[in-house]
Amino acid sequence: MTNFTEISNFFKTEFPLNEHGLEELFSLFKVTKHPKNTQLLQAKSKEKQLRFLNKGSVREYYTIDGKERNINFYIKPQFISDLLALNQNTTTHKTQECLSDVEVFSIERQPLFDLLEKYQCGKTIITTSFEKLLKQKELFEYNRITKTPEELYKELFIYKPNWLQKIPQYHIASYLNITPETLSRIRKRIS
Repeated sequence: MTNFTEISNFFKTEFPLNEHGLEELFSLFKVTKHPKNTQLLQAKSKEKQLRFLNKGSVREYYTIDGKERNINFYIKPQFISDLLALNQNTTTHKTQECLSDVEVFSIERQPLFDLLEKYQCGKTIITTSFEKLLKQKELFEYNRITKTPEELYKELFIYKPNWLQKIPQYHIASYLNITPETLSRIRKRIS
């Protein structure tokens, strides 16, 4: 029996579908397990599924001139799809890789949009999701331009301590756009 507790809590608080809608939604989700180092999403491919990370950790990155640049980490139950590419049915620029063994709930794009239209909540879900995504993106960009790597690290220490505990330091360094050696010096200065 699949445990949909986390995803159910998300829908009950964020987008209240009626019970029949939730039952129908959950019946469409497929549960998959992926081993560490598996790519869940590849750049230049279409985002074909809405994916919910139920267990494990995933990193998200861009590849620029052959170099990987981390942009996000997922370590708690949450949606991890590229929502813009999913909504617009376009290719993504992002790659996602499992940092541990993961369990993912996924639903194919078309059945999802059919269900959202059927229960007339699709516009609300899409609009609200994009508003949150835009707010996060704006904050991310602002911080990258206005703050030093040390200030960004301190913010991670305050706001994302789980990242610092669960994500390898070389990935954190990539996220901060610094070398692992520079990160090591910052960590020594702060402690």
